[in-house]
Amino acid sequence: MNVYNELFLPHLTNCACGFKALARQRELIVPLATGRVLEVGMGTALNLPFYDREKVSSLWGLEPSPGMRKAAEKNVRLSGIEVRWLDLSASAIPLEDATVDTVLLTFTLCSIADWRGALAEMRRVLAPRGRLLFCEHGAAPDDGVLRWQRRVTPWWKRVAGGCHLDRPIPRLIETSGFRIDRLDCGYMEGVPRLAGYVYRGCAQKG
Repeated sequence: MNVYNELFLPHLTNCACGFKALARQRELIVPLATGRVLEVGMGTALNLPFYDREKVSSLWGLEPSPGMRKAAEKNVRLSGIEVRWLDLSASAIPLEDATVDTVLLTFTLCSIADWRGALAEMRRVLAPRGRLLFCEHGAAPDDGVLRWQRRVTPWWKRVAGGCHLDRPIPRLIETSGFRIDRLDCGYMEGVPRLAGYVYRGCAQKG
């Protein structure tokens, strides 16, 4: 067991990802989830307060880290929402083809090592008319910021659970067989530009 990743990182993630600026982003994307929902990289379950319960019929939370699932217990309990945990990686989602109406990604794609395999699996389990909802930080459009993101990422990912600051989120999604129907992007207020450029939108199978 990696002591840092399982004992310390979950609590650091719960604090860092609970900032108001990130909560605002969650508030803009999570309520759009409908039907049978798969949240990939559920972490400490910070999205739960933002779900529209009347629109969600079931919720799977994919989270391979026992430490993250343990740290999520309080948030799950307070939400009153039933979460069916899946403890495998995103590149091996234990669900049948086309069984999910909404796949939700929030501040997750930055840290998935095998992002190609993960997005392929998300596409596989998504129903024909289902939607991929995403809110991810990534590569900034400003050359100066992007240069620093690339310099810092090799060190950053060592202490931030594999998080990459410089991933071109829309390109990763589109090259994985999705068509982006809506995309909003920009710097988050109150977050350093190095980690504060966010891509938020929805996509369908291409």
